[in-house]
Amino acid sequence: MSLVEFHNVDKNYGAKKALSDINLKIERGHIYGLLGPNGSGKTTLIKLINDLLTPTSGEVLINGLKPGVESKKIISYLPERTYLNMNLRVEEVIAYFKDFYTDFDEDKAHKLLDKLKIDSKTKLKTLSKGTKEKVQLILVMSRKADLYILDEPIGGVDPASRDYILNTILENFNEGSSMIICTHLIADIERILDDVIFINDGKIVLNESAEEIRSVRKMTIDNLFREEFKC
Repeated sequence: MSLVEFHNVDKNYGAKKALSDINLKIERGHIYGLLGPNGSGKTTLIKLINDLLTPTSGEVLINGLKPGVESKKIISYLPERTYLNMNLRVEEVIAYFKDFYTDFDEDKAHKLLDKLKIDSKTKLKTLSKGTKEKVQLILVMSRKADLYILDEPIGGVDPASRDYILNTILENFNEGSSMIICTHLIADIERILDDVIFINDGKIVLNESAEEIRSVRKMTIDNLFREEFKC
């Protein structure tokens, strides 16, 4: 059984069709790049997995079940926009996650904070945008989840920190789990991808292993993306 399955999924917003006839499987132990231009349907697809939206037609299954309370227990989600209370201290947010998620590893969170030299007693609102994103990533990666979904995880991080962040993702990625990374910074993340999904105008236009792109097409993922979506 695949970890995530989409069967003939459509999603409409009124007369606008955001997703059209999506058939997709997310297998265990793989890191997927979900890539496409703005407005292509990436966020809608992610929200369907997270039970933040429901399909207009078709079916989404998470570990064989429809999205809901049980599926949320095994998904660790990093949205593009922050959802944290900026008046809290970092240590208070960690305590909140520990109480809310039974799979949250508090020790791991503090170790990652120390590695990134983030003071847990600091209030979130005093941190830079990039440091806030690092804190959110630490919270997500400190859960022992079956599926990690990261929406623009390095968008606000300076280039010098990106390799460190990617290594942090890899080192804390549970064996047997899966990950979906949605980003525009393809060249920065392509080295960690196992599979690539291109989406455009609500349709999947490519679903291929990263190795096939490199060895058969003789292209980087970034170059293939630029060729596929050139203006």
